[in-house]
Amino acid sequence: MSRGWPAVLTSGSIRLRPISPSDKAAWREARQRNLAWLQRWDATAPPGSDARGRTFGAMAREMLRAARAGRQLPFVLEVEGHLAGQVTVNNIVRGSAQFASVGYWIDERYAGRGIMPRAVAMVIDHCFDQVGLHRIEVAIRPENHASLRVVDKLGIRLIGLAPGYLHIDGDWRDHLLFGITREEAFPGLVRRLDSHQPQE
Repeated sequence: MSRGWPAVLTSGSIRLRPISPSDKAAWREARQRNLAWLQRWDATAPPGSDARGRTFGAMAREMLRAARAGRQLPFVLEVEGHLAGQVTVNNIVRGSAQFASVGYWIDERYAGRGIMPRAVAMVIDHCFDQVGLHRIEVAIRPENHASLRVVDKLGIRLIGLAPGYLHIDGDWRDHLLFGITREEAFPGLVRRLDSHQPQE
């Protein structure tokens, strides 16, 4: 297995665990119910590409193969035992870079409760502390205000604009790029979140 994988991360009612082919029914139900909420942010196949739609099982198996090879960390997000979204560490680069990018989605009924900022913080802390990465990047469309709130709450800084970065919702879309290094995240993003919680 690759460094830091497989892993199960927990914080209160939030649990992040490896995706599994057995998640098919819950994953499809969540994605179908959230179609209108998620569709405008979903990656699409650009014209002329040979990309084809995949079954959930094929997607999960491909992600797990990439995880075993150390290229990806595909986490399912559970809240109180229910599948509530996904956080995936993509494009892991070793060597002199020690870099990866993080993408995520959440079921609308769990949005706005501080769940995704904590889940992303948990994953980034894991990447720095256990996987041994040095830098994490998050790419977000400028119009995606909910996703922008996640990086804002975590103090992940804006590093630039990437024109035509990804094919999303039927066209090439500009993205804002946010980045954080292990040194900038010290002593941990979960601790950073906790330190900003209002005291009882």
